[in-house]
Amino acid sequence: MFEEPEWAEAAPVVAGLSPVTSWPRPEAAAKIRGSRHSQLLATLRILEAASLCHQSTSLPGSDSEEEVERKKKCPKKSSFASTSAKVGEKRKECQKLGPPQGNCEDHKTEKKKCRKKALLGSDSAEEEKRKRKCQKEALSNNVDQTGHKSWKCSTTNDSPKPIPRSSSPKPPSTLTRKQWRNRQKNKRRHKNKFRPLQAPDKISSEASKASTEESEMSPAPKADNHKPRAEALRARMAQRLDGARFRYLNEQLYSGPSSAAQRLFQEDPEAFLLYHRGFQSQVKKWPLQPVDRIARDLRQRPSSLVVADFGCGDCRLASSIRNPVHCFDLASLDPRVTVCDMAQVPLEDKSVDVAVFCLSLMGTNIRDFLEEANRVLKPGGLLKVAEVSSRFEDVRTFLRAVTKLGFKVISKDLTNSHFFLFDFEKTGPSQVGPKAQLAGLKLQPCLYKRR
Repeated sequence: MFEEPEWAEAAPVVAGLSPVTSWPRPEAAAKIRGSRHSQLLATLRILEAASLCHQSTSLPGSDSEEEVERKKKCPKKSSFASTSAKVGEKRKECQKLGPPQGNCEDHKTEKKKCRKKALLGSDSAEEEKRKRKCQKEALSNNVDQTGHKSWKCSTTNDSPKPIPRSSSPKPPSTLTRKQWRNRQKNKRRHKNKFRPLQAPDKISSEASKASTEESEMSPAPKADNHKPRAEALRARMAQRLDGARFRYLNEQLYSGPSSAAQRLFQEDPEAFLLYHRGFQSQVKKWPLQPVDRIARDLRQRPSSLVVADFGCGDCRLASSIRNPVHCFDLASLDPRVTVCDMAQVPLEDKSVDVAVFCLSLMGTNIRDFLEEANRVLKPGGLLKVAEVSSRFEDVRTFLRAVTKLGFKVISKDLTNSHFFLFDFEKTGPSQVGPKAQLAGLKLQPCLYKRR
């Protein structure tokens, strides 16, 4: 009855779809199968479906101008959303077509196409994510002046492979010039640290010259250096022991009477030599020795005056003047010395013109020494006393006590920082009895601290 128009066959081709056969309906379609009326209805339905596809989804080449501009402005953000939207629309189209009835091959092919498109969309999303990662890595690794090449990321499915960086020693642009120099110095030091030793044949001539000059300037150390070191150590230890013994002997001399000191040196003759050596080393540090001052004063007097030196030591005073000198001490360091207790000297009464106590008023019986000097001195005789300044608490009380023993003060010299010098003249015998106490004659002991 009805003839099929020409556009009915061309409609599926124009719509870009494969020719689709009509789906058979369950009961009604079986009755009118083979009729042309059913075929027309099927073609109309296909045309309606094609028109709906054109309205809902647009082909890749049919984008509007506004959409193209929008894609150009934000290609990254819109690509993922557009792909997801396309995938959703394609799924909807597949659902509109309805579930398959029977074994329809066309419907299966369409389903496969939809799945492929969905997979393509998901692949494009993964590619976009990979592109973003590549761009971030390129921004982080991109340096302007270092010569290092940035990472290149391919748009393929393979993982991005970094290009090997150039081994240029230039620092990054963030470092200052000073920091760059310091880094180069550290690199050089590190190389020199692990550099292998050169053979003796490869040593330069300059190095050999420098070594010869150094050898000429400073002599090579000897193999047996331990011998002089041991000798120096031994000498140092011996010096410390001598100092300790000197301090002990000095304390014994100032804390006991002269008789106890005499017994000490008689039992140990070397002890006096040790004490005298330590005493001389201490006196050498003074700006002026009192023996020289007394010798200068006696040179201005007649050489016929007889001198008695109480505590002479090494007889330095007798060697400095022309006067006849009687030398007395607890031990002998010279043949001219008479060993005795200074409280009992082997001289006759009133037989001496000058009596000298140069740093020898030691012990606890100073009064006995001064009374013995009064016994041997002639009337009007001279008594010269030189003693360490730190021993005197009150000089006036000392002078007052000496005057009570039969002396008169002639002169005193307190200008020196280390010792005081006094001159007395004998006026007569002692004015006090033997049991009278004279507090001014108790001088402080001269003790040396350990250093």
